[in-house]
Parts: sequence; structure tokens; C-alpha cells
Amino acid sequence: MTTTLATPPAPAGVLPPARRRAVLAVILAAEVLDLIDATVTHLAAPTITASLGGGPSLIQWLGASYALALGVLLVVGGRLGDKYGRRRVFLTGLAGFTVASVACGLATGPAPLVAARLVQGAFGALLIPQGFGILGAVFPRDRIGKAFSAFGPVLGLSAVGGPILAAVLIDTDPLGLGWRAMFLINIVLGGAALFAAHRLLPHDTGDRATVIDTVGSVLLAGAMAALLFGLIDGPAHGWRPAAWVALAASAVFFAAFARRQTTATNPLIKPSLFRNRGFVSGLVLGIAFFAAVAGLLYVVSLFLQGGLGYSPLRTALVGSAPVAAGIVVASIACHRLIGRLGRTLILIGLVTTLTGTLGLWAAVHTWATGTGPAVIVLAAVVIGLGMGTCFGTVYDITLGDVTPDEAGSGSGSLTAVQQLANALGAAAVTTVYLHTPHRPAEAMTTSLLVVAAITLACCGLVRLLPRRSQPQHH
Repeated sequence: MTTTLATPPAPAGVLPPARRRAVLAVILAAEVLDLIDATVTHLAAPTITASLGGGPSLIQWLGASYALALGVLLVVGGRLGDKYGRRRVFLTGLAGFTVASVACGLATGPAPLVAARLVQGAFGALLIPQGFGILGAVFPRDRIGKAFSAFGPVLGLSAVGGPILAAVLIDTDPLGLGWRAMFLINIVLGGAALFAAHRLLPHDTGDRATVIDTVGSVLLAGAMAALLFGLIDGPAHGWRPAAWVALAASAVFFAAFARRQTTATNPLIKPSLFRNRGFVSGLVLGIAFFAAVAGLLYVVSLFLQGGLGYSPLRTALVGSAPVAAGIVVASIACHRLIGRLGRTLILIGLVTTLTGTLGLWAAVHTWATGTGPAVIVLAAVVIGLGMGTCFGTVYDITLGDVTPDEAGSGSGSLTAVQQLANALGAAAVTTVYLHTPHRPAEAMTTSLLVVAAITLACCGLVRLLPRRSQPQHH
């Protein structure tokens, strides 16, 4: 993602240390809001569907819609910050995100809720890319690393605590709001962050000469939306013609998008990256792996609530929180190992994820709905360790042999791909679970085998990746 400022970064010492720390807190608050709202519907989907109707299709769109809008517009959001100023775009994104959260909480039916989630993801795409650029402008070079190091612990705690907070709000039903409380709480959180951001963030003018590939973004959005519609609508309605038309349209849009990247003045993805075998292999591996694990987390939540009868809070404690804890632990440990192990670390993460997935499959297959919580927690922790080992490592290794002028485009592409893969996984893997014509235990074992097969296929791609990451990518 482009991170060029129109004006040079503020020299060290222009902002006092307390002000810089306050700016960091605002940026972290925005990241936490995005992280929590990206995942809460995984936990709340059964409750929301029981309240609003919509059936399996709503369950799938709840997870896919936010990630779809976020992924399609992330690179565009970064360039809008370059063009109009990061402060202005950050404030716009945060305000829109908060209003869209309220719209989610007040939705009266499935269609308004999905539409509000799309809008929420779109404003999130304006909000999130601005953070690192703002921090780079207010922190001196010798302190920027320390500022960035705060992201890991804060986001890690949010990843563990977010699902638990959402579950508590659903189970305690404050003011009779039920699941709506987990969106309406953003009135307070988002409002406070917006007030602080307006007072604290430094002004920047942007560069009106920055070019934004609007046509490419529209083509990508059409391709992904049509693909998700086909994957969700097809199994739900017996593969009626509309689903096949959507899948065909998706292929046409993707082809047009690929063509656009070779002709646009400032494409979303530099065409030279597609001639880099290591980058393309990492991109494919990332799409497959991120889609598989995103779908896995979704169906685990559905199974625990629909198959085992767990409450949202128990589901968070048994399924979501252990995975998040494993991700945090592995991410911290792998930060020091990537320089020594290189792409081997990705293989270790994939094998660990595969082990946890097969362990969960064995538990569900053997004991069906009598599976003990301790077994599920153990498998969830192992899955989380594997995911945490891969998440940042895939990015770093994939960018290992790109040129300096390709690094910004490559990094932005990978970040967007993760979100798009989340949307794809929420549609594809949950389709397997929701439309397997058996009991929840059989549907869960089938879904786990699909995830295991995808993860195993990813193992075969590791040898095509660059051997090492570049030092600046750590």
C-alpha cells in the first residue's frame, strides 16, 4: 500500500512525547475496533439469524460482507489518504464506521444488516490504511519501532477479549438489546476515538496528483461480489441459473481486472509482480490458507452452538479465545525465528494447523456431540499456534525477493488478499457445513476434511516461495 506523504514527515521533537503517545493510542483504538467488528459476527451469527431470519444465507453474508468491502477498498483507501491527507481520510473513515455500526445495531432485517456491514467494511478500508503513515509522520525514526511494537500486544489482547466481550453482551442482554449491543457499543468506543482523533492527529495536505485506479477497484468488487453470490446462492437454491450466471460474470470481471492492471497508469497491483514466481506462489498460498482458516473459525462457532448447544459465551471461551491465544503466542515467538528459518517456518505453521484440524476432526468424528470441551480447547490452541506462525510469516517471505519499487504494491496487495480470502472462506467453507445433508457432527467432520485438504495443498507451495524475507520486512 502506498505510504507516501505529500509533505515530509515532521522532524523529531515537533510533537511532545505525551502527544505522540496519545496519537498512538488513537491509531490503536481504530485497529481494535476493526479487529473486533471483523470477527464478532462469527460468534453471533446463530443468534442474529434466529432474531432476524434469513437462514443459512444470512449466516454466510454476515461474515463475507464486511471482509469483501474491506478487502476490495483497502488499497484505494491508502491512496485516498495520500491524495487528500491521512488525517481527513482517517476521520472520515472513523465517523462512517461508527455510523455504520449503529445501522448494524438498528437493522430490522437481513438485507439492511448485510448492507450496513458492507458500508462498515468500506469505511474501515478508509480508516485502517492511514495509521502507519500517521505514526511515521509524528514519531522520530529512532522511536518508530517502539511505537509499532505496541500493536502486537494490544491487538492480541483484543483478539482474545473481543469475542468474549461480544458473547457477554449477547448473554447478558443489556437493556434488552441482545446481539445489537455489540454493534451499538461502538457509539461510545467510536465516538470517543473520533473526538480524540479530531483533537490530536496532525494536519497534512495530501498530494492531489496521486492517481487512484477506480476502474480496477470496481472490476475487482464486481468479481468478488459475483463469486460470493454464486457460492452462497447456488447450494441454497439448488444451483438455479442465477448462481451460474453470477459465477460466469465473476470470471469475466476477474479477466477484465487482470487486463486493467496491465494498462492502468497506476494499477492496484504492479504487473511486474505477476512475473515474480515467489510472489505469485505466496499470493496463491495466502488466498487458500487464509480462506481455509477463516472458514474453519466460522464453522467451529456454528458447530459449538448449533451442534453442541453451547451458549455464545461458552463458545467464545472454548473455541474463539483459545485460537486467538495460540495466534498471539506464535506470532510473538516467530518474530525472532523468521530470520533463521525462512520459509521453513511457514511449513511448520501449516503442519501445525493441519495437526490441530485433524485433531479436532478426530474428536468430532469419534465422539460426535459428546466431544469434551478440553479436547476442543486443546485442538483450538494448536490451530491457533499454526495460524499465528503463518500469518505474518507468509507476508514477509512472499515479499522476500521483490524490488524496492514493488514492495509497497506487494504489501498492500497481500493485506487486501487476506481480507478477500476471509470473505471467500466465510462463503465457501460454511457452504460445505451448512449444506451437508446430515447431522451437525457429520457436517463438521466434512468441513474439517476440506480445510485439512486445502492446508495440505498449501504445504506443496512452500518450496516455490523465496527462501528468506528481506530484513526491512521484519
